[in-house]
Amino acid sequence: MVSEVQERWPALFSCEQISQEFCRITSKDLLESFRGSLDIYVPRLLRLYRARKGAFGQKMEDVLDALDEKTSDILTHRKTAALRGLPIFVRDDTSKFFLQCSASDTEEQVIRDATVAILSVHEDDDALNAVNVAVVLEVAIILQDLPDLCTAFAYLFGLLYTMNIDYPKEMFYTFEAVQCIFFDLGSRCSQRIRSLRTKLQL
Repeated sequence: MVSEVQERWPALFSCEQISQEFCRITSKDLLESFRGSLDIYVPRLLRLYRARKGAFGQKMEDVLDALDEKTSDILTHRKTAALRGLPIFVRDDTSKFFLQCSASDTEEQVIRDATVAILSVHEDDDALNAVNVAVVLEVAIILQDLPDLCTAFAYLFGLLYTMNIDYPKEMFYTFEAVQCIFFDLGSRCSQRIRSLRTKLQL
């Protein structure tokens, strides 16, 4: 489906066009709305993660430990940690979503099984700081050279929403949380996400 749309309407697969189409459908600015919600919810999410990290095993420990090791650009790293921790908190499976490779790796090999994913590319000697962040749909890089994971997440959500693509089963609750909590779109959501929204309002 994506390849057919990309062939017929290549302009849609640009950051500018995704933002315009999202605004046309929802009357919301994609990046401004997402960043504004992150400003509100990141501190609350991180508090939740720390308060309940024992319930989520090593994955959540790793996300929080990586954040605690940062000494610069803390705000960006806090947002990244909040987004990386969200699927863990709602018990989604990130194994095929948050992809990483080094600059010398062949990207095609890393994304060969990816239907919906975010790919972070790192320098060979620096596994912590991405030099390129890309959006992957149906085993193809749709957007790349994005500045950070937060921006990539926003454009990926915007693309799925504007094209009416079903959220991937493994990450369903994460995208539902982004839709219902971060963008306040839709009047119905699952009990799991209603519970999260209640916790974030406390």
